[in-house]
Amino acid sequence: MSRLFSPLPLGSLTLPNRIVIAPMCQYAAIDGNATDWHLIHLGSLALSGAGLMVLEATAVSPEGRISAADLGLWNDANETALALVLASVRRHAAMPLAIQLSHAGRKASTQVPWEGGSQVHPHEPAGWQTLGPSAVPHAATDTPPHTLDPAGLRRVRDDFARAARRAARLGFDGIELHAAHGYLLHQFLSPLANHRTDAYGGSLENRMRFPLEVFEAVREAFPADRPVWIRLSATDWVEGGWDLDGTVALSHALKARGCAAIHVSSGGVSTAQAIPLAPGYQVPHARRVKAEVGLPTIAVGLITSAAHADAVIADGEADAVGLARAMLYDPRWPWHAAAELGAQVAAPPQYWRCQPREAKNLFDMTRQGPSGRTM
Repeated sequence: MSRLFSPLPLGSLTLPNRIVIAPMCQYAAIDGNATDWHLIHLGSLALSGAGLMVLEATAVSPEGRISAADLGLWNDANETALALVLASVRRHAAMPLAIQLSHAGRKASTQVPWEGGSQVHPHEPAGWQTLGPSAVPHAATDTPPHTLDPAGLRRVRDDFARAARRAARLGFDGIELHAAHGYLLHQFLSPLANHRTDAYGGSLENRMRFPLEVFEAVREAFPADRPVWIRLSATDWVEGGWDLDGTVALSHALKARGCAAIHVSSGGVSTAQAIPLAPGYQVPHARRVKAEVGLPTIAVGLITSAAHADAVIADGEADAVGLARAMLYDPRWPWHAAAELGAQVAAPPQYWRCQPREAKNLFDMTRQGPSGRTM
C-alpha cells in the first residue's frame, strides 16, 4: 500500500491521505474580502483528492497584508465574504480545510508579484507604514518598519486571537500559524531582522518569546478539539541567521504548548540568502525536526513526482508532503499520483466516468457526500 495515501492524524483531525495543498497567495481579495476568484480557485483544488487544503496567508490586520490584494480576516465583512465561498466549496467537497493566519511585518505593503513585488512606500497610493521587531528594512530601498512597542505587541497578539475566533466560526478544521518566509513572526526569530535589546531580542529564548506568545493566544482562541500548527523557515540560508538548531528548539517549545505539527520550509527573511535548489532540498530539515521533536512534519520544496513524495513518507523523512506550485500546474495531481502508485482517492461522482481503463479502482465511490460520509 502507498504510504502517501495512508491516513494521517494531526491532533484530533485525521487526514485521508498525506498530500497537503500548501498555502498559495492569490492576490485577488478586495479590502481583505474573498472574491469569485477564490471560489473558482479553492473549489477546483477542493475536488483534487488531497488530504488537506490550507488557505493562503490570511492577514490578521490591514497592515499585516503582504499586498493590498491579500485575503484578510480582521472584520465582519472579511468573515462574511469568506463564509460564502466556503459554503459553496463545502457543498461539493469533503476535503478538510485549514487557514494560514499571517502578519507580513516589514514585508508588507508591496506590489502584487506580476507588477514587480517591490515595496509600495507609505506616501504612495495603496501603501502603508510597515511594522517589525526592529527598524531594519527588508531591502535597502524599503522604508524602515516602525518598531513594535509593548502596546503594538499586544495589539498584534490580539489581532491573531480575534482572527482565530473568526476562523473557528467559519468552521475551519485547523489553523496554521505563519512564522516562515520572512514575515513578522519569522522576523522576530531571526537575528538578521531582530535587533531588539529588550525581552524580545538578543538570546534565542528572547527571540522565540513573541512567536510563542502568539501561538499560545491562537491556541487558546481556537476550539481545543481542532488542531493548531505552525509553518517555520528552518534556516535563513545566511550566515548568522536563523538556523536548524533554533528551529528544533522552537519546535520543542511549541510541542509543549500543544502544537499539532511543524510545516517545514526555509528562507525569505534576507535578500542575501543563497538557497541550493534541488528536488527535496528542504526535506532533511523536516527529517531532523521529526526525529528530534517527535511532532508530525510536513515537508515541502521541489517535491513534484508521486514516487518522490511516496518515498519521503515511506522512508520516514516526513509525515506529509506539501504541494503548492505543483498543484497549480496540475490541480489533479493527487488523482495522477494515486493512479501511478496503485492507490485510491476521493472524487466527486460527477467525475467518476473519467476513471481511466487502466486504473479501474482509482476513485473511492463510497465517499461522495460533502462530509466524506458513505452514501
